[in-house]
Amino acid sequence: MTQPGRVAIVLHTHMPYVEGFGTWPFGEEWLWEAIATSYLPVADLLDAGAPLTLSLTPVLCDQLEAPGALDRCADFLRQLRPQSHRLDAEGCREGGRDDLAAELERAAGQYADALASLDACGGDLLGRLAPHAAWTSSATHAILPLLASNSGVRFQTQNGVQSHRDRFERQWRGGFWIPECAHEPWIDRLLEEAGVHAACVELTEHFGAGDPRHLRPLLSADGPLLVPIDRALIDLVWGSGGYPAGGAYRDNHQRTTYDHRPWANDGEVYDCERAKQQASDDADDFAERCAARVADGGLCTLAFDTELFGLWWHEGPTFLAAFVEACKQRGLELTPLDDALEQAEVDPWPIGLDRATSWGKANSLRTWSSPKVAAITGRARDAELRALAAGPSLAPRAARELLALQASDWAFLEADDLAGPYPLERFSGHLENFNEALASVPLGEAALRNLAQTLSLAPLLEP
Repeated sequence: MTQPGRVAIVLHTHMPYVEGFGTWPFGEEWLWEAIATSYLPVADLLDAGAPLTLSLTPVLCDQLEAPGALDRCADFLRQLRPQSHRLDAEGCREGGRDDLAAELERAAGQYADALASLDACGGDLLGRLAPHAAWTSSATHAILPLLASNSGVRFQTQNGVQSHRDRFERQWRGGFWIPECAHEPWIDRLLEEAGVHAACVELTEHFGAGDPRHLRPLLSADGPLLVPIDRALIDLVWGSGGYPAGGAYRDNHQRTTYDHRPWANDGEVYDCERAKQQASDDADDFAERCAARVADGGLCTLAFDTELFGLWWHEGPTFLAAFVEACKQRGLELTPLDDALEQAEVDPWPIGLDRATSWGKANSLRTWSSPKVAAITGRARDAELRALAAGPSLAPRAARELLALQASDWAFLEADDLAGPYPLERFSGHLENFNEALASVPLGEAALRNLAQTLSLAPLLEP
């Protein structure tokens, strides 16, 4: 008898180590904005019982725990955001646009609401997320197949898993978000060594979009269950022409002097009630499509960056809440991925599928290894090999700078020109610090002040 179809949503929550590294728009205030617009609204959903799977990267947790970090976030919400909205509203009124000014003043209230939500948990956002922290990832979100050695993969995975266990032991059942879904079969044994029992993979280029084989977890030869994500449905939310492009939604590109967005995609002044209705309609449509996808059984796994919901798509949290409700109304089983995997029918890993895959360009590793970013990837690999050569004499400061170098974010941001000079500046700074720490040159206080506080060098020293 065919098992009933299920849908699982994985929210992958990640931010590179920006705490203490600059301000707007790609320094630490990028994180504060994500807290206000994504993390707190998603926490509301989870607290209300939404059966979503939350993945938290260790490097994000490190920042949420950093001394003084959430105090600065509160100051951002209490002072900077209200002031910037006020200045924009004044400018709009001077220009005869009272309608835009009114929307800016309304939008400022959302930051007051976020501040109240942060204050309500005593500024302990990580503590609030802790009951829902089901999945983890590598220590700093490294592209595992592009690391130079097995030891480098162990360094990232074992430190990532251990930091999650230290924080959320009761919640973890072996789920691991492979950064950028960047997978090759040779890393499976190393994941298994770290205690990983399940991970998501992107196999659209292999199976083809919409193929029913995406609806069955795969058992790797070396142990972990590998769960295909369903790109055909994900792109309805994530793709350039997906739901967020709807005319009533907030335009994320047209901005005011102080970087606010009082317009809708169709050029009208943003109307939050109109946008809520569009979110409800789109959620109904998405639930209907998901129900059709699993009508004959199977597990439809939908993976998204948490930051899509709020930070990039303003109405994303509203859409998610409406989708949860629409699934209930249809009798569609929306379930945490760990629970679904306990009952899912499993296929073996496809014979002959040994190439690298990811959710980057062409589902390959090209995004992080193209000629444009080859210097980043190559120099990070070189640093890893030099750290291995240092052996037990490797200084912890050098090891932390290596972790920072290995983050996938610098190549990703540089490849698509998403953050100006910021990614190259960050990478170059960590490389310089790594070189000096490796040479035992005395360094000042580490800017990576809360990265990997329980760091173990042992995995880096294994052959």
